[in-house]
Amino acid sequence: MTGASLPSRILITGGSGFVGSAIAVRLKQAWPQAHITALDNLKRRGTELIVQRLREHGIEFLHGDVRVREDLPASEYDLLIECSAEPSVLAGYGSSPSYLIDTNLHGLLHCLEWCRERKAGLLFLSTSRIYPVKALAELALEESAERLDIAAQQAISGAGAVGISEDFPLRGHRSLYGATKLAAELMIEEYRAAYGMKAVVNRCGVLAGPWQMGKIDQGVFTFWLLRHYFKQPLAYIGFGGQGKQVRDLLHVDDLADLVLEQSGNLTSWDGEVLNVSGGREISLSLAQASALCRQITGNQLDIASVPENRVMDIPVYYGDCARLFARTTWRPQRDAETILKDTFVWLKKYEMTLKTVF
Repeated sequence: MTGASLPSRILITGGSGFVGSAIAVRLKQAWPQAHITALDNLKRRGTELIVQRLREHGIEFLHGDVRVREDLPASEYDLLIECSAEPSVLAGYGSSPSYLIDTNLHGLLHCLEWCRERKAGLLFLSTSRIYPVKALAELALEESAERLDIAAQQAISGAGAVGISEDFPLRGHRSLYGATKLAAELMIEEYRAAYGMKAVVNRCGVLAGPWQMGKIDQGVFTFWLLRHYFKQPLAYIGFGGQGKQVRDLLHVDDLADLVLEQSGNLTSWDGEVLNVSGGREISLSLAQASALCRQITGNQLDIASVPENRVMDIPVYYGDCARLFARTTWRPQRDAETILKDTFVWLKKYEMTLKTVF
């Protein structure tokens, strides 16, 4: 692609997942003439439910796995949007990390080679989990009745009241999941330098919204709403068991709008590595999320308390997106309450089907 020419053929890996499918649908709505292929191995429970949604929007579905180089389509494409991942921050702890590494790193290398052979652009979804655990855990915090917040004055660069910026130091461990994503970012930069590949990296915070099959270690706010909706047990784990730990959240449709903008002019975005998240303004503690879930579902749960921290837990994360905001008019349009309400409407519509998943 050159200039602002629109991609005519787009491959989305992890395309039957929560994020990949939302992006596929948004791009097809904006560019109905484009050929969009969603590739997915359907390993994650619930992704099989999304295949019909893709087909209803005129998106080709291809059952394949990024771990297998031959599963990537042989035909020519202009752009690859890499959404495939083992997304759990707890993956590999207490078990083998082979699937995590094969998917998130070896799979990414297959995608890079596939792009190099076609001179295709790459849009990569990374994660805020590339920032080191120990440094995040040692931030100066402020505590209120319902939540923790990052104090304005910090002994470490790249952190302040507005959140964690891309300048936050990267030295230290970050989880096996985070390590695979950071390694992928580094390989993408090497392919840009070596082969002139056009690429952009989005470091996403917590994503939420309809069609997310939320789990405690990935998609926590959807998971929280699902537990309230189906009246299943919950617990505040770590940090004294009070539910004051905080994450930002971003509606998947807001992310899809940004990806649409980036995909439409990848040359302009080439080389960017950017935080993409809800920031301090769109963030919740678990205690605040509980209050919203009670309000939205009408169900009140007795939430257990487990004071001890789990491996890889951090007290607060919200992203400072100033670098992103400086180069685009894009901004998140949906606040935390809207995100949970949109998810609740989806839950009600597909309740009988989703009972087989959760």
